[in-house]
Amino acid sequence: MEGGSLVSELFIERLNYCIYVVLLLIGLWAMLAKRNLVKKLIGMSIFQTAIILFYVSIAVKKDATIPIYLAEHDPHGSHAKVVTEQNATGKQDAYHPVELKPETVKGYANPLPHVLMLTAIVVGVATLGLALALTQRIYQGYGTIEEDELLDKLDRADERASQSPIVKEKRNAQRRKSAQQAKAKAAAGSVSKSNTAAKPSSVTKGKKKAQPKKSPSKTSATKAKPKPKS
Repeated sequence: MEGGSLVSELFIERLNYCIYVVLLLIGLWAMLAKRNLVKKLIGMSIFQTAIILFYVSIAVKKDATIPIYLAEHDPHGSHAKVVTEQNATGKQDAYHPVELKPETVKGYANPLPHVLMLTAIVVGVATLGLALALTQRIYQGYGTIEEDELLDKLDRADERASQSPIVKEKRNAQRRKSAQQAKAKAAAGSVSKSNTAAKPSSVTKGKKKAQPKKSPSKTSATKAKPKPKS
């Protein structure tokens, strides 16, 4: 029975608080997990709405009245209520302000949470409008509102627009070094190509020079041989 009473108290009597917690978790998840800026703003708005509803629900009282003290209920007032009633002796009875009883205090509603949440609503609307305007400006400037793409573009822009002379000197040194390395590689490649092209030509020339010349005596002898008669 105790378990059933606890469940009924948490999920039936305080169902509104459970709904506020779910809304708060949804808004927090959207703000942290989503990469789109508009989706993040929607999550922020849901988060703010859940907090406002939570505080308003806390301040609700059943059968409560507006918190206005009457003159006779103000314990620190400088005025007094004089009741002109004649008593048996013919004197007037003066009634000064009296302190409120706990039962009377419980009948008043606390206006402070409502006032604070009214201020929170105004601030939240202003913040949301400014955030949407900034999001539109970001889209016009960078062409996207995705967080990852924006971070990449901002890093590239910072690298290009860096005004630090030390950073510029380092970049120039790296560029000069890379250019020198590229030139050295190109020169080494051209030298190797020329060496490989010169080797076969020299070999062929040496082969041609090493070939022995035919002796003229043998050729003349073969030419002088008579043909056999038939």
